Amino acid sequence: MRVMVVDDEPLSREELKHLLCVYEQIEIIGEADCGESALEKVVTLQPDVVFLDIEMAEMSGLSLAKMLQRLKQPPSIVFATAYPNYAVEAFRYEAVDYLLKPFDEVQVGETVLRLVRKFEKERPASSEDTVRKLAIEEEDGIVYVSPHDILYCCREIKDTLIVTKQKTYYTKIPLKELEQKLKGNLFFRPHKSYLVNVEKVEQLTPWFNGAYQLTLAGTLEKIPVSRNYVKALRQRLEL
Repeated sequence: MRVMVVDDEPLSREELKHLLCVYEQIEIIGEADCGESALEKVVTLQPDVVFLDIEMAEMSGLSLAKMLQRLKQPPSIVFATAYPNYAVEAFRYEAVDYLLKPFDEVQVGETVLRLVRKFEKERPASSEDTVRKLAIEEEDGIVYVSPHDILYCCREIKDTLIVTKQKTYYTKIPLKELEQKLKGNLFFRPHKSYLVNVEKVEQLTPWFNGAYQLTLAGTLEKIPVSRNYVKALRQRLEL
């Protein structure tokens, strides 16, 4: 999701960007400190989501949201403000969520999850989303692996490991690119260095500081789950 942050307070913008940038699903493409500048940048950059303050000089966030709704492809809106009394009015603009300052890490994570679900629901299904075989180059040629046979993938120094029950393959494909190739299959990114096949998950156990570990069928490897992704993973597993 391509995200823009609009707030006339520099510290608030930096705090929110800091909380959002830990999520692999989020790409922050711009920011603005007033409504006029934000409107111009939205038209130019075409973000998927705008995190929008309400109390701003000259043009309020509600006025900007009204103008954004008139665009041919309006972005999703998340209001981020210190004033709870605008909540009812804000949702008249079809806001996805309403974050209150000071920002709470857990609430920001829940907002990201709502956005992910929204875009997954709106995204049309396509046969192009699912690769039948993943091509892996080796010294002897190209090996084709079924995504269903993959247990997990992880990044180690300069290589990405693709682990199946029978064999571990080494490739130069970055983990983020691999995640894109496997989009549409049952894969989840629980940690910046890991991508797991949720069909293979057998157990989720607490670790420390709110983080968890995954146990997968077919391997003794313990996969770390960052605390920011625990809730999203549990909801994916319990579908």
